[in-house]
Amino acid sequence: MEQPVVGVIGGSGLYDIEGLTCIEEVRLETPFGEPSDAYVTGVLDDVRMVFLPRHGRGHRLLPSEVPYRANIYGMKKLGVERIISVSAVGSMKEEIVPGHIVIPDQFFDRTQGKRPSTFFGNGVVAHVQFADPVCNDLSQILGEAARDVGATVHQGGTYVCIEGPNFSTRAESMIYRSWGVDIIGMTNLPEARLAREAEICYATIALATDYDCWHDGHDDVSVDAVLAVIKQNVAMAKNIIKQAVGRLAGQRPCGCGNALQFAIMTDAGLIPEKTRENLDLLIGRYLA
Repeated sequence: MEQPVVGVIGGSGLYDIEGLTCIEEVRLETPFGEPSDAYVTGVLDDVRMVFLPRHGRGHRLLPSEVPYRANIYGMKKLGVERIISVSAVGSMKEEIVPGHIVIPDQFFDRTQGKRPSTFFGNGVVAHVQFADPVCNDLSQILGEAARDVGATVHQGGTYVCIEGPNFSTRAESMIYRSWGVDIIGMTNLPEARLAREAEICYATIALATDYDCWHDGHDDVSVDAVLAVIKQNVAMAKNIIKQAVGRLAGQRPCGCGNALQFAIMTDAGLIPEKTRENLDLLIGRYLA
């Protein structure tokens, strides 16, 4: 059986994966436009890997400009079954100190509807289950790997995703805290939704860089402060990925790979030919 492929989507500060061999650069076209950049494929500890910088190399794309559908579709096209998302986030709780790692298990969407969040439409309707938006098996492996390399890890928690690119107002930050969220970021939605629709396991290594602007005892979040912590955190994230990939070589025990099995509502005979063609990679096996 062919070896599963692990994808990594790198956030702020993570633009490559060290230790890859057999490196190739792959540029893809998708029915949803061009991905953020070329994919970098290779092998890490005998595991096939695909890496993509979310914001493009040189960090050129705003969170709302990231072509999320193209990025996930391209991962699927390259055979990726698991995606490790690496993201810089703000901490919304005292105990999540800048420099700590969070492996969130929930998301709360505060984006503004500017980002396409589904592959479906144009004549086909599907509703995937999203109550538990990350793959628990993958999240547990990432948490274990993080602890093994000496990171301070918070397993579980809620990531509130805002539109950006501005950081929060102080009032917004305090309201989010009152909701009980753990971290704040700008990119993991709709990324996680699309990964579920593509039947790809998805989990996040969230790198806490600051206390947003709610903490009276710390300076308000700034790019300079964030970049200083990111440099340290990215090195840790690379170590976590290297530690984790060897544990991802087997087949998936979770249900992520069958997320669309009972999700498609539209009669197969009514799906427009062009839509069927565009989505064949995702739904073809259910329409045969």
